[in-house]
Amino acid sequence: MAKPSPRATFETKPQPASRNVVLASYLLMPAALLLVMWQHLLPGLLCVCIGFLATRWFARLIGAGLARLRLPSGRADVQARVLAVTLVLLAPIALISLGLSQAREYILDAPDQYRELLDYTARTVLELRLKLPPEIAVYLPEGAAEVQRVVANYLRAQAGSLALAGRAWLGGLLFAYVGLIVGGLAAIAPSPLLRRPLAAQLHRRIEIFGEAFGQIVAAQFWIAAFNTLLTAVFLLFLMPLWGPHLPYTPALITLTFVAGLVPIVGNLVCNSVITLVALSVSPVTALACLVFLIIIHKAEYVINAKVVGSRTQMRVWELLAVMFVAEAVFGPAGLVAAPLFYAYLKKELQAAGLV
Repeated sequence: MAKPSPRATFETKPQPASRNVVLASYLLMPAALLLVMWQHLLPGLLCVCIGFLATRWFARLIGAGLARLRLPSGRADVQARVLAVTLVLLAPIALISLGLSQAREYILDAPDQYRELLDYTARTVLELRLKLPPEIAVYLPEGAAEVQRVVANYLRAQAGSLALAGRAWLGGLLFAYVGLIVGGLAAIAPSPLLRRPLAAQLHRRIEIFGEAFGQIVAAQFWIAAFNTLLTAVFLLFLMPLWGPHLPYTPALITLTFVAGLVPIVGNLVCNSVITLVALSVSPVTALACLVFLIIIHKAEYVINAKVVGSRTQMRVWELLAVMFVAEAVFGPAGLVAAPLFYAYLKKELQAAGLV
């Protein structure tokens, strides 16, 4: 029996990573994350993670269903992967199309809504002119025509900023969808039989980052769902029993869930919005909402400590400090990225036995 050649042995056995290779992988990963923040590619990165995890989850779910049909395992696995990535890539397009079709009436009614908003603004300005001292009221517009002129001048002055903002939103949506494509295709790509030392170390870094992302998303999803459930019970059942009914209740409940996906700061934002809406009803209603939201916030600390703390080993004060620093350096994107990046850093330190 012939002995394997040294070349064949070299190609079938993974090479051990040297200290320099491990150090290079540790330097490349934070450099890539800083590049993402610097070039405003955070939506794309998050969607890469979402696309990867969603495709893997759908593939397992579809694979379990195909297994009941007693298809060959190899064929069922390929079909499950293809169906999963197709579902992940087509779902956003279907949702956007459905949303646009449902919003068609709102778009057609936009001129009437603009006139109603203009009349409401004019009445509010006139009421303020009557209540404020004359030396302050003189600076306010006198009626609907004046309000329209002021709004038109403001929009004309801010036209450049609005155009840049619209371009940034479109760019963010494009990067997000490209991220979904990259994540979905990466999830169904076959793993290589052999990875070189640097590739193996980078793969390990990405695996730890993916674990941190999964833990953060799962923990924050359950916290947002808990907040939304309690807020919905309060706004839909308790408030009507007590007497006053808050306007825009469905929108406030939706905002509670969406904002709750951003740790801590999101809850502060939605609580402020709900309190302001309640203040438009009456001060007593605003006070009742504020007290209830404070109670929810205190309960959330317990849930946060149990869910996020057990999954990511992060305390509330650590998360707040990191979020404030990240917001000061990177702006609003830092608030979203801080929990994920800090959870990844802590997992790397724990894996190295340093904390």
